[in-house]
Amino acid sequence: MKKPILREMCMLLLLLTATMAWSQNLAVMDQLKADPRRGYGNDYPYRQTDDVKLTKAPKGYRAFYISHYARHGSRYYWNAFMYKEVDSLLRVAHEKQLLTPAGEAFREKFVAAKDELQAGVSELSELGWQQHQGIARTMYNNFPEVFCKGGNVLAISSLAGRCVISMSAFCQELVQCNPKLEIREQSSRMTLDGVVPTDGQNPVKHNYPKGLKPRYEQHRDQFKGVDVLRDRIVQRMFTSTEGLPGRLHHTTSNLINLYTSLPSIGHEGMMGNIITDEEIAAEWEGGNLGSYSWVFGPHVQMIPIVEDIIRKADAVLNGSSDHVADLRFGHDTCLGPLTVLMGINGADKDPEDPNEVKYYYQNWETCKASNIQLVFYRGKGDILVKCLLNGEEATLPVPTDSYPYYKWSDFKTFYAERFAKYKQ
Repeated sequence: MKKPILREMCMLLLLLTATMAWSQNLAVMDQLKADPRRGYGNDYPYRQTDDVKLTKAPKGYRAFYISHYARHGSRYYWNAFMYKEVDSLLRVAHEKQLLTPAGEAFREKFVAAKDELQAGVSELSELGWQQHQGIARTMYNNFPEVFCKGGNVLAISSLAGRCVISMSAFCQELVQCNPKLEIREQSSRMTLDGVVPTDGQNPVKHNYPKGLKPRYEQHRDQFKGVDVLRDRIVQRMFTSTEGLPGRLHHTTSNLINLYTSLPSIGHEGMMGNIITDEEIAAEWEGGNLGSYSWVFGPHVQMIPIVEDIIRKADAVLNGSSDHVADLRFGHDTCLGPLTVLMGINGADKDPEDPNEVKYYYQNWETCKASNIQLVFYRGKGDILVKCLLNGEEATLPVPTDSYPYYKWSDFKTFYAERFAKYKQ
């Protein structure tokens, strides 16, 4: 009788696994369909999540401390080369009369905005400021018991201006919520280890492995993605590409990058229908694969950020710190790898099949103003912690029987063991 029972159990397990994979796929693709701009990946502008329902704390527990890491908010494109190359492309195409009517309409709008775009390179936009204001107010409203009596907050930032201004927006909003809060803001080489440990100006040097490769790359040929947008862009923009500067693949990459940056800086519609959100979304999965390789490579180098989180939380618990919150403001180059290192929502699964990567990592979660919040709870028993990714409850690979709550002691033990193999 044992063999039939075992066989039935195996079949049930396979069925459950297949059902879970199907439901994960459905959930991811449904999110993309509901909001095609998610296809922008890490260019996706943060969407406020005030209507998210959070799980009530276990009976007798109250939130008392928050540890946080955020990417800067929406900004102009990160380097000047893209704007300059698009400007050169449009100028030459106009002079040679190679632009379609749609291409010419785009050129006129680009020329009108060109000075603003080139002056704003890498700087925070108005939307970026508003995003961090909204996130701060939502944090305050979700966890008023942390902030209601006032208290001390430390905020640290990378040395980049867009991160400093994001920090300022967030902290000003918290003080608007409760003027009793005392917030110290710091952008310093001395605090880089807790926010951008890989910065060349960080005085603390580490020797963690970098350039790691996810396993799917060995089987990349198993992925059959859609790649028709570039041809459509060329057809819609130009009557001919003869005599245009640069390689065509690079040219279309610049145009796609410009398009996905426009909502962050208030210039939606500049490109008309040369590109559409739905077309970007249709090719999202291939771009997401590249993003996973990009965030996977340096994930071990983010260990100092987690250690900073643990050290500051323990200081609050042992009474040597009176902070009600510790805030960090950095970049997608840290937040994305941090989600892999911590295994948030399964980002550390490292699947071999490239078609499964989308189940465990979606690059829109590393969007403009993306953020991780660890909320700490005190009660009669163990200290508990809950993880929020972009305002929504997220899973950690730490064992627990009360998700979304994890014992702080289990959290520390799990990550100490995970990090130990990289420190030998």
